[in-house]
Parts: sequence; structure tokens; C-alpha cells
Amino acid sequence: MSGVGGELGTLVASLLEDESWVGSLSGIDADPPRRRLQRTAFHRIHPDDHDRIVETVTEFNPHVLVHVGVWEPNARAAPKVAAALTDQAATSVIGAAAECRALESVVVRSGIEIYGRGPGALTRPDEENQLRPTSDWGHTVYEIERTARRVGDRVGVTVGAVRLAPVVGPHVPSPLGRLLRLPAVPFDALTNPPFAVVEDRDAARAIVAAARVQLSQPVNVAASGAETVLHAARRGRRIPVPLVGPQWWFAKQVANLMGAPIPDHVAELLTRGRLADNGAMPELLGITAETTTSDVIDRLYHWPSVIRQPARVQVA
Repeated sequence: MSGVGGELGTLVASLLEDESWVGSLSGIDADPPRRRLQRTAFHRIHPDDHDRIVETVTEFNPHVLVHVGVWEPNARAAPKVAAALTDQAATSVIGAAAECRALESVVVRSGIEIYGRGPGALTRPDEENQLRPTSDWGHTVYEIERTARRVGDRVGVTVGAVRLAPVVGPHVPSPLGRLLRLPAVPFDALTNPPFAVVEDRDAARAIVAAARVQLSQPVNVAASGAETVLHAARRGRRIPVPLVGPQWWFAKQVANLMGAPIPDHVAELLTRGRLADNGAMPELLGITAETTTSDVIDRLYHWPSVIRQPARVQVA
């Protein structure tokens, strides 16, 4: 498994450890896991160390490869760095897996940003020619899927893509989550379009289910229901800031200064919305999301912020 050091990857690894069908488990990432793992053999390898990744993967010889080693822009890394790390990891890990004789299935993390502007309702492989990513992140996940499909076709193994809605949670490094937690939240005054998200645990459950059933096609994974930025800001008792046209440029500069950069895929969500049809989850994965989009947003806001308290003065 790749990406075991991230929040989502660590959660996926911990759930895989509880699966009875999983024998030995090996994980690779540039950073150590975010929690203690009991059964996972962890290898700390930077994505650019191609030879060591190939050696580690081929020596382990996995039956199922779970590739979660992707970097969303402005989540844990700046956009250019995130794109480079993601490309290096995909090339090394998925390419190495192609040399493993025991390999039966590849499962990759993707995103509904692959559909571009507008709702993402497609899940059937015969509709893949309609994919039109319009953001850097959308193009990144598209290339991950294409790389995995090429490898799958070459070596004759199944390939499944788990297309996640924006993953949001109180402790998840998410550019959308950081933006929504600002004291003042910008929204499009003309459209205020709806969007869907998915909680990190539901996302992890979906990836584990995809590995369990050896998913052989794409599937959208999103929480049920939808929210708008205006409604979400009000739920979180933030100040909604209506914007139109060129005002967005200034909003991006301010948000960046406040520690919540707005990459282009989040800007698309704010102005065009981001929805996905999750109806195929029960059939393809055997699960549904346990939390709704509204629940995810509420949990994001209920996570406490840093509270500074003055030191207590001891009474003599």
C-alpha cells in the first residue's frame, strides 16, 4: 500500500489490518503513519527514490496494490510540489507492481474532479470517453487512473478507481476544510452552487471495500445530500462574504494570507459546484456512506479551534 503516512492512508491501513482476508501488509510513504499500526510493515521512502520503491514493492510481491499515495494541491504541499510528488509515486509504485507475479488487482484513489466542471454522475467504463478534467487536480487523478489502466491491461489484472468527493474532516488536511473554517467564508453571490463531500472514515471504508472485492471499474464515493457554501458558513456561524467576478482574485489573496489557499479545483467548487452520483456504491462496494454531507460539515465546525487561556496565578 502506498501513501500510508497521510491521514487517509493511515486510516485505510488500520482498517485493512482488521480485515480477515488480509495476510501480510506493507506500506510505503515519505512520512511515518499518523497512528500506531500493529500489522503493517512500514517503509519510509521518498517518492523520488524510484529504485528503492521498485525493490521494496517487488520483494513484497503483493496480491492487491492499494495506491493512496497522492497529494492534493494545497493540502499537504503546494500545487507544483504536490503534482510532482504524485506523479513520482504513481510511476514508481504502480510501475513496480506490474513486475509482481502475484498481483491480481490494483485499487487507486481518484477524485470526482476528474469530471471537470459540473456534476460527476458517470461510473460505467463505457462512458469514460466523456471525462473532461478542467483543474490541475482533475488532470492529476485522470493521469493516475490512466497509468493504472495501462498497467492493468498489460499484465492482465483488474483495476478499480475510487473517485472520492472532497475528503473533509476535523483533522484532515483539506484546502476546502480550511477555507470553510475561516472566520469569513467567500461564496458566489450569483450561483451559490451545491457541492458534496465525504468524511475521511467513509472514504477509507470505500477504499478497503474496493480492495476486498477487487473492484474492476470506477466508482463515485460521496456522502448523500448536498450543501452550499452560504449554508455551510451559516451552520458554522461564520460570516458569509458574497463575491462576484473580479472580487474572487482579491478573495484568493486574502485567503492565502490567512493560511487557506484556494487551488483551482476548490475555486471550481465555489463557483460551479461539485456533485457526484454515489448510487453505485452499494452494488460495487457493498457499502454506503454512514454520514451525510450536512453531518460532515457539522463535524468539521464542531472540532474545537485553538483556545488561548491566560496562565493561572497561584495564590500564596
